[in-house]
Amino acid sequence: MVIVTLQRHKCIGCNYCVEMAPGQFQMSKKDGKTVLLNTKENKGFFTLKSNDFEILEACENASKACPVNIISVKLS
Repeated sequence: MVIVTLQRHKCIGCNYCVEMAPGQFQMSKKDGKTVLLNTKENKGFFTLKSNDFEILEACENASKACPVNIISVKLS
């Protein structure tokens, strides 16, 4: 399982994650911050759990590109 976590409140709206993984991230029109799609929120952390390992590389690239290091990707 691929587990992607986003600390959305720390987002600066650079859009790199959307460029790297458009299937998992999009920018909010309301506040200009990223949204991790299909997630559950818990205490400011948004988590996506997916059995689709095809998203792994794109999400890892998004994590590496993030200048404020608010995206983590793990395998479970």
